[in-house]
Amino acid sequence: MAMIYWLYERLLLSGISTLPAGICFMLTGEDLLDAPGKLQECTSWCIEISESVSSRTSETQGNGTSSLIRSLTYHISTPDPERIDPFIPEIRKISGIAHLTLHHRENILSGGTGMDVTVAIGKSGREEIAGCIRQMAIDGISPSDVTEEKIESYLTFKHTPDLVIKTGGYHLTDFLIWQSVYSEIFFSDVNWRLLRKVDLLRALRDYQARIRRFGR
Repeated sequence: MAMIYWLYERLLLSGISTLPAGICFMLTGEDLLDAPGKLQECTSWCIEISESVSSRTSETQGNGTSSLIRSLTYHISTPDPERIDPFIPEIRKISGIAHLTLHHRENILSGGTGMDVTVAIGKSGREEIAGCIRQMAIDGISPSDVTEEKIESYLTFKHTPDLVIKTGGYHLTDFLIWQSVYSEIFFSDVNWRLLRKVDLLRALRDYQARIRRFGR
């Protein structure tokens, strides 16, 4: 069975030439509690896939089309971020293979080198937008000067995901409501704990097959 999955992985990978530059995984607190080490494992898959595709394709420009995955974001939806405290050391292991920025409660931790990986625990998109507005008011920004570019300059999370992956169901959160307005959404029936590399490759194959219109 292992050999069959390995061959299927190779077949899927060989058919992928276009990757999303940014990917966001929407998870729940229960997902993390069930499989905290999966974040590092999934990150390693993305690095391997990106390197493999990049090695046999030349990077293209425009509309986010790329042969490189440049950033990963993991959003952990939970009403009780303190519950995640015991798993912070496990999450921080990602810094051993990538550049990790961890947003947990009021703390922002950063370390490592390589692909940009953001882990946001219990963060809300509505709260982020409200925070932008408050800070612009504090900074004395005139209403006439409020533009999309100005708001984006005040956002906490700068990465704009090309692909949002939700595992184990069809319920999204409001995280990155500004940044993901033109993102492609992929719903996987596979729970986070059971996610395999082949499941990720299927999501990437699905992304490649879509025609992105960016609101047009």
